[in-house]
Amino acid sequence: MRILIVEDDREAAAYLLKALREAGHVADLAADGEEGFHLADSRDYDVLVVDRMLPQRDGLSLISALRDKGSRVPVLILSALGQVDDRVTGLRAGGDDYLPKPYAFAELLARVEVLGRRGGGSDVETAYKVGDLELDRLSHEVKRAGKAITLQPREFRLLEYMMQHAGQVVTRTMLLENVWDYHFDPQTNVIDVHISRLRSKIERDFGPPLLHTVRGAGYILRPGE
Repeated sequence: MRILIVEDDREAAAYLLKALREAGHVADLAADGEEGFHLADSRDYDVLVVDRMLPQRDGLSLISALRDKGSRVPVLILSALGQVDDRVTGLRAGGDDYLPKPYAFAELLARVEVLGRRGGGSDVETAYKVGDLELDRLSHEVKRAGKAITLQPREFRLLEYMMQHAGQVVTRTMLLENVWDYHFDPQTNVIDVHISRLRSKIERDFGPPLLHTVRGAGYILRPGE
């Protein structure tokens, strides 16, 4: 799943970001409410994890603003304010679940995955298919010709993005911004390395090639011929 964390405590945010990524999810981070609102409003996320007390814009205001714009993305509220009245206020503001701090990561992960499966009525696609290649965002499964393929988290996100844009040329800049969250060119071969690994996994021992390099432009994923 693709998860946005909105948390201003650097240590807590770094811990949660690392833990969610190690659990196989794609996680982004916003350090204040304004940045969190901008990211949540401009990108597709499966779940938001939002701290209640944030600079610039508090968590409940952020959630209410998203709901006012018609967003139905599921939201898990995190807060040191854990009394019954606090939880009720958070849920009435548009939160889907409420977890008081301190929390156990195992419980947070379970709650996030439940919200992701529920989908909050979202119209965002959860499964993609290109030729005989299939990807399920919720179960984190990839198959080709019915055979399971094991991908690392970054490889999964790369393939997910390519499948979202199947039949279109995807540029290196698009990949850096949407898969690596870089808004600059790191001047490395990180994309080439991951494309090579992904191509090997989804094409080795299978049918026609699916992932093609478009010289001078980028890459394209399309059904084999």
